[in-house]
This record gives sequence, C-alpha cells and structure tokens, in this order.
Amino acid sequence: MPHRIDTIDHRLLDEFQRGLALAPRPYAAIGKVLNIDEGEVIKRLSSLTERGYISRVGATIRPNTAGASTLAAMSVPLQQVETVAALVGAEAGINHSYLREDDWNLWFVATAPTSDELQALLDRLSAVTGFHILNLRLLRPFNIDLGFSLSGRSTPMPNRVLPRLELIRDEDRPLLQLFSLGMPLATRPYAAMADSLGKSEEWVIERLGTLIAAGIITRLGIIVHHRAMGWTANAMVVWDMPEHRILEAGQVAASFPGVTLCYQRCTVPGLWPYSLYNMVHARTREEALAVVKELQRRPQFANVAHRVLFSTRCFKQTGALVHRKEAAA
Repeated sequence: MPHRIDTIDHRLLDEFQRGLALAPRPYAAIGKVLNIDEGEVIKRLSSLTERGYISRVGATIRPNTAGASTLAAMSVPLQQVETVAALVGAEAGINHSYLREDDWNLWFVATAPTSDELQALLDRLSAVTGFHILNLRLLRPFNIDLGFSLSGRSTPMPNRVLPRLELIRDEDRPLLQLFSLGMPLATRPYAAMADSLGKSEEWVIERLGTLIAAGIITRLGIIVHHRAMGWTANAMVVWDMPEHRILEAGQVAASFPGVTLCYQRCTVPGLWPYSLYNMVHARTREEALAVVKELQRRPQFANVAHRVLFSTRCFKQTGALVHRKEAAA
C-alpha cells in the first residue's frame, strides 16, 4: 500500500462498500460493528477521504435508468493526451476517464440526464478535440457493481436484481444526483441531504430503500479509490464474442473470482468488434493476467479473440450526472 492504514481503517474500506444503514445515524451503525463511537467513524472517514483512499460515501446508480450513459474511447497521440484529457474532464457529465494501453487509449464514461443531452456531449467533445469517438453503448449488464474485497479474497460478486424503472419518480432524480456525488460526513447525513432537497429525513430514507430494492441504486456505501489501496493493475478485457455465446459467457464472467465488472456493449463495424467486456482489478499485472488466463480455460471463452487493456492513469473519477438543477425550474 502507498501509505499505512490500521486495521480499523482497512475494515472500514473493506466491509462497508455497500449496505450502509438506512437509519438516521448510519455512521453510528458502522461504529457498533467496529466497536468504536460514531465520532471516531466520521473522523476516520474524513481522514481517509483527505488521504485519497475514499472517493465519497454515497450511491452508485445503475446505468441508463435515472439518466443516460455510455462508454467512449478516442485514439489520441501521446503528446496530446494531457490536453485532450483535460478537455474531456472539464465536462460535468464525464464521471470516469482513464488512459489505457491500446491504440484507442483515452477511455471515459459519459453521463447525462437524457439520451439527447448525452449525444450532444459526445458531439461537443468530438468537435472541440478533433478526434473521432467510439460510442460503445451498454446493451446488457451482467455485473455493474464495482465493489470487491480488499483483503485479497477472490470471491464471486452477488447476484443483482433486474431494475424496476416504473418505481422511479421525477422527484427522485435530484435525490439520486446528490447521493451520486456523495453524502456529508455528519451525525445525521440523511437529514442534511433532506434539508437541501426540501424534504424530510424519513422521505429520503424511504426513497433510498425503494430505489435500492428496485435495482436503480446498485450500492450505497463507501466508494473506494482502489489504486490508493494497492490495486494498481486494473485491466479492461474485451472479447470478440460470437453473439450466440454472449449470454452464457457473460453470466460465467459475472460470477468469476477476480472479475469485478462485466457487461455487453455495442460494436463499431470496421473499428471495434469487441462486444463483451470484463474488468479485472489486481495488485500486480501477473495477478490480473492470471485471472484472464483462468477465464480462458472456461469453454465459453476458449479461442475467443480478446485484448487486455491495462489502465495506466486515472484522470477523473466522480459520480454520474443524472439531474441538472436548472431542469427542475
């Protein structure tokens, strides 16, 4: 690890990435598990945030439910990467941006409240940078919850419910936006969020519970910066998977030890034939490649052309843009 953290800090980061208590004092609930008081929990979370271990305490939102999103890529000469990455990152709708080892080297997740706004964002970026953008829309998610054990245990990810979009209300969108950006580290964080929305604490907790049960919020908890914890060998593996094998292969990869994300995306004829994606987060390149090799032993992945794109730099990591304040006016 780049910096030393004690056992309690490690447990905070490892055990509370999801399942934050839907009670007025969630940090007190964490303290009971760790046998420390509420104030100590808040102090430690603040310190871990300042030291770069935590992105935020908040929610991750299932793509293309409350808003629109896509994975995109550009092929940028290395001498221009800094400039282009800054232009990409300046857009509020960009919530992840990475440099990866490939000819298509600048990758980012673009988000917006609507599909039209998302396309406008991509058009704007293409115009301002002068580069063609691969728009790799999500077609089918198999595992989209980037939360995994930091203790070195390779465990399958839990099953995910199908989203119930009919349960989203218009008034949920500003709530989702706030929790995507992060909760305050305060004694009653839900009450603080409720005040900013002009709602009651009880309403916020009830709506969060509904949205979690509906599969709109995929997890509520501590969002960890994995690189800061030593998980620096992060690879996106893309597979040129035959269409008739995608469903079975995706289900296998989604529960495969060491795989942290898995989904199907559209292809771009003549430029990008890869349809099935999985992420591997590891502490060394050798560990990551070992996971890929083991996955290739499964019959669903045997003899399938693929690329392993290691990320070498993170330019931006934040919550998704699903609601603009002006949209409520």
